[in-house]
Amino acid sequence: MDEDNGLPLQGLVVVDMSQFLSGPYCSLRLSDLGARVIKIERPDGGDLSRRLYLSDTEIGGDSTIFHAINRGKESLAIDLKDPDDLAVLKRLLASADVLMQNFRPGVAARLGIDYETVRTINPRLVYASISGYGDEGPWVKRPGQDLLAQARSGVMWLNGDEGQGPVPFGLAVADMLAGAALAQGILAALVRRGITGKGSHVETSLLEALVDYQFEVLTTFLNDGRRLPKRSSFRSAHAYLSAPYGVYPASDGFLAIAMTPLGKLADLLELDELAPYRDTPATWFTARDEIKAIIARRIETRTIDEWLAILEPADIWCAKVLDWNELLASDGFKALDMLQTVEREDDVSIETTRSPLRIDGVRARVTRAAPLVGEHSDAIRSEFGL
Repeated sequence: MDEDNGLPLQGLVVVDMSQFLSGPYCSLRLSDLGARVIKIERPDGGDLSRRLYLSDTEIGGDSTIFHAINRGKESLAIDLKDPDDLAVLKRLLASADVLMQNFRPGVAARLGIDYETVRTINPRLVYASISGYGDEGPWVKRPGQDLLAQARSGVMWLNGDEGQGPVPFGLAVADMLAGAALAQGILAALVRRGITGKGSHVETSLLEALVDYQFEVLTTFLNDGRRLPKRSSFRSAHAYLSAPYGVYPASDGFLAIAMTPLGKLADLLELDELAPYRDTPATWFTARDEIKAIIARRIETRTIDEWLAILEPADIWCAKVLDWNELLASDGFKALDMLQTVEREDDVSIETTRSPLRIDGVRARVTRAAPLVGEHSDAIRSEFGL
């Protein structure tokens, strides 16, 4: 990428009033694309995720999760209950390109910063909202939290083995998917603004993002008599896909095997036990557990490297299951150059990830750590005449 051109969103001002994960994840994506993100925080403690700990590690008085998701942003301390501070915020919005908020439905209107009010201040503004479950229906006032959204979405019945009951994702998948979806909508609205000169209201929710996440399997369900999927009872990796799709223990670790013709795999594994199934694809699902158990007994007799030496030259889709230490040590990960160190003047230094996007061959790099509460208040007020 020609550095003279900068990143695609350079020059855009994003005012981010959201907290926790979903909204800040969206503004992180916009920041990595060059936007300037001004994070609005309460003067007394700031974003609640500053105290949302994933471990007992604290850096510069804040949690690692706050640092991870707010690197490179600026912090403007605003008391939304103070009329003078609220007037300051509205003057800032007159100059902004994007406003993001993830208040519970009704809160923004009560504060006088809902879309209909803000668009009179700045008709070109792209106003972006994330909620838990939309703005209508019986769940509107329920807590819009990741685990609860997963529980209501049906997604938990796709994970784990059949006998385990519902299994949640080990990540805040609803938050991050909703943030990514909102970023897409914001970018589309900015393109339209470039054509028409008018702003838009972009909305999504944790539940809508999780429903979309399941579009492939939900479409199967909707058009297959609405039969609920049945997970494999043995080393399940996908509720719908047939054997041999799964993860198998080898003598020194775990081997993932994806979509593979069973006959070809049977020959390579030298498994005569698979003869009744190899040429009858219907049994790859109906006898899924039995087939996978046969494969598992064979895989555990050798090391992963021994199996990869046999399977990969034959174009079998397989991979060693890595933990994070193994991932970071791998040449494949090193080639992507996806880690960076961000710093702050109070001796804060954080190793974290970089943007997943490359623009004209270049991945954006950030050097600035997440801000202190109100760290940039004076400078922002002076710059924008607030």
